This record gives sequence, C-alpha cells and structure tokens, in this order.
Amino acid sequence: MGFFAELLSNRALVCAGLSWLAAQFLKFVITMLIDKKLDWGRWVGMGGMPSSHTAFVFSLMLMVGITEGVGSTMFALSFALASVVIYDAMGVRAETGKQGAVLNTIIREVLIEGKPITEKRLKELVGHTPLEVLGGVVVAVVMVLMMA
Repeated sequence: MGFFAELLSNRALVCAGLSWLAAQFLKFVITMLIDKKLDWGRWVGMGGMPSSHTAFVFSLMLMVGITEGVGSTMFALSFALASVVIYDAMGVRAETGKQGAVLNTIIREVLIEGKPITEKRLKELVGHTPLEVLGGVVVAVVMVLMMA
C-alpha cells in the first residue's frame, strides 16, 4: 500500500481533517452571515466560531478512543494533546487577541491625533472564547458520529 493510500486509510486522521475542514467552512459561513460579506481568509484564518483547532484534536481523541479504547496509550496521548490545544486556544491565544485589540485601539487614537505609527492592524482573532471551543467540540462529535 502506498504512503498516501495508507495515510487516507487512517480513519482517525481523516476524521480529524474533515472536522477541521467542516469547522473552517462553518466559520466562513457564519462570518458571511454576520458581516454580510465574503471573507475568503476565514477558510484558513485563526479564531472565530467554531474552533477548528478544537474540532481537529477533539475528533482525533474521540476516534482514537473508539478504535483503540480509552484505556490505550494512544488515547492517553490524544487526550493530553487535545487538552493542551484546547487550553491554549482559550488561554494564551485568547489573551493575545485581547492585546491585539488594545494595540489597535492605541494605534487608532494615535492616528486620530495625527501621530501615525503604522497603519498595519494586528490580528485580533487568534484565540477562542469558551463558546467557540464548545462549537469545535460539537463539530468534532458530529463528524465522529458520522464516521464511527
């Protein structure tokens, strides 16, 4: 069996990839409905509802639990990975987003006062709220139920 055929036969990995893709698609659609414009960057952008990072690692963890058993070392590894990614999504990356928002406000105020520093905006959508992470969990569970 060739490398790519073997890779695509890995149901846990395929499910994780499809969960990421589904979350990114939903993120694109939700942004389009709320902002009333096409933002093609949402297909690959970070942050927003639902969390594609969470969908990816949570579906991987669930599929490993289903295929290998929750008592397996592989499940323990995937659980640890999912925990770190989800914690990071809500913690460090969310705080980075808040800092980006504050810095953008400072830049705007400086520009209004006529003291331009830069016109480049910092990214604000790099982290996730708990609701966005929950959205990623929902996407993951739905994808796993479809594939299990």
